[in-house]
Amino acid sequence: MLRRIAPAVPVLLIVLGCAGPSKLAEKSEEMLAGGQNGRAWNLAIRALDKDPGNARARAAASAAGNAMAREWENRVSVLAQSDSLAAAEQVLELNSFRVGAVRYAAITVSPEWSRAEQAIRQSAARTHYQRGVADASSRRPKRAYLHFADAQRFVADYRDASRLADKAYQKALTRVVVVPFSTASGNASMGRDVAAEWRDGLAQRLAPPDAYFTRVLGSAEIEGQMTVSQLGRLSREDALSLARKAGAERVVWGSIGGVDSRTSLHLFTDVVVRRIVEKDAEGHQVTRWVDVPIEVLSRVRTVTANVDYEVIATRGGGTLAHQRAPRSTSARVVWTTYTPEGDLGAYALVSEVVRSAHPERAKQVETRWKETCGDNTTLLQVLEARRSSRSSGRYDRDALLPRFIAGAAFVFLQELPPVEDLAFAALSGGWHPLCDDLLRLDGVDDVDLGMAAAGDAQR
Repeated sequence: MLRRIAPAVPVLLIVLGCAGPSKLAEKSEEMLAGGQNGRAWNLAIRALDKDPGNARARAAASAAGNAMAREWENRVSVLAQSDSLAAAEQVLELNSFRVGAVRYAAITVSPEWSRAEQAIRQSAARTHYQRGVADASSRRPKRAYLHFADAQRFVADYRDASRLADKAYQKALTRVVVVPFSTASGNASMGRDVAAEWRDGLAQRLAPPDAYFTRVLGSAEIEGQMTVSQLGRLSREDALSLARKAGAERVVWGSIGGVDSRTSLHLFTDVVVRRIVEKDAEGHQVTRWVDVPIEVLSRVRTVTANVDYEVIATRGGGTLAHQRAPRSTSARVVWTTYTPEGDLGAYALVSEVVRSAHPERAKQVETRWKETCGDNTTLLQVLEARRSSRSSGRYDRDALLPRFIAGAAFVFLQELPPVEDLAFAALSGGWHPLCDDLLRLDGVDDVDLGMAAAGDAQR
């Protein structure tokens, strides 16, 4: 018996999915009669999406939508007795539902409910306003701003909440500067370039709705004030001094430690095959495999660099976050002098005949290929790179470094990029942990970090 009944549910769903507007409207009426108002609404609006002029579907949508609204009003009334703020949030959701429903049905609002709704919203606005005032007086401008914004969310232009929100926001705004990193090698451009990459990444990520109060300042506010000697090795105190002059509340100060590098060379020298399809004397297609000697050279360089950063409050110089972690990247360059002919798709490491007759031989060839060119690099990719290459195989930093930074599986090139370029590639994306730290700090007021001084209220 169960086996006969069970398929009925998916069959019903399929039927409704393909049903016309009249059938959907009829099913909506049945659902409404059974007290399933939400399902009745969904069926009715599906019918109207298919046929906006269907009067029966329009009536079904009106009945279901208003039934849902009445249920919603009852739930809000009960909730308001125990949690007025949660009730106010439900009022906003109900209002959003009514607005969105306009294209399908008019959701009525009784004078009594309109008054009750306004009272709930006024109460929520008043509560948030009072909390905002209290937070502002206790030097918590971030919390104050959010409360004043909530007051306006429930009641537009509530009292002077807009003015107080603007005032709180100006006090809450946390400007961050990223100063050039010091480098163990003394390479000032490396420290400046890594800081610029971090600054750009943070500036894009630290924006509403993820970060309300944190803003990353550009390099001009800092580097124009720095001496040549400071560009290579900036002390903590110098970083704080420069950040204060720039009007920043936070400074990211860091250093790049020694760089470790390992380089290996791999050579694939073997015979690959090319499939040739010809016609015999009788006009039949014949496939044969031609051996093609090939030599592919690859070099792999793995670079690891340690980066240490600190997020410092310019007021008081306290450390708000500190991390030290190694950053690594690997670069593989592949080169061959063999120039492929014809259809590149006709090439293979081993023929289908060899793969079938000598699977171990096929496996050995494929293993040596992966050891040379990488697990995810195919013969076709290398041959395509060979054919499309117009270069001498020399490293061009401007053209090729972005590919290494992006983590390309391989670059068709004779020589590896310098160690410092790969260190930069490894470090350029290292700003994500810092971003997490700044997001964590974004909504926390200085007083709750133990940093606020008596004069902060006048800031």
